[in-house]
Amino acid sequence: MSATIQGLLAGLVMGLVLGSGNVYSQTVLLEAVEQGDSAKVREILSEKRARASVSVSDDQGQSPLLRATWLNHVDIAAQLIRAGADVNQIDSIHDSPYLVAGAQGRLEILRMTLKNGADLRSVNRYGGTALIPAAEHGYVDIVRLLLAAGVDPNHVNYLGWTALHEAIVLSDGGPDHQEVLRLLIKAGADVNLPDRQGVRPLSLARQRSQTEMAEILEQAGANP
Repeated sequence: MSATIQGLLAGLVMGLVLGSGNVYSQTVLLEAVEQGDSAKVREILSEKRARASVSVSDDQGQSPLLRATWLNHVDIAAQLIRAGADVNQIDSIHDSPYLVAGAQGRLEILRMTLKNGADLRSVNRYGGTALIPAAEHGYVDIVRLLLAAGVDPNHVNYLGWTALHEAIVLSDGGPDHQEVLRLLIKAGADVNLPDRQGVRPLSLARQRSQTEMAEILEQAGANP
């Protein structure tokens, strides 16, 4: 066997070994994230080769950081981001750590994603920015943070709704949603932008007997 062929075979074997090592590291890393084992994650990430696994996804397209975000493992998320995890990496249903942090109220993780390159224009599978589901759920602190970061309050999703629409249509109009509405209006949300059916926010609020929401809209110059 020539020296050239021997060298090629040796390289192939080494590549397989390293590749399997990375797969192993990724599997162990995902398991540690799932279990919330911060010490184990730190140990894995201390290995140079394992750092290449921080953005490798599982069969659902979820990266370790996305899984940590869903589970709200703040310390683990911080470790992964420091190791180079992509805060905008999407899974098979178009969720990213940044988008999930906003939609699920993961305030501390959201702050980290915003400091590490979060794409404010990125959208979920419904065509909505992180702000829209945050407004729907009445996450006051999340909405405040996203607006301060510069997320467009008038972005329209595939359903024809803005954050302001969802704060009305998909809520009970309680105190948290009232505060969300005030924040959106202060940030420049259009109180007269109709939905796909041509219905304006004030009419939407009245249809749902959301008296306080309607009053806030009226004070902001909304028309029925």
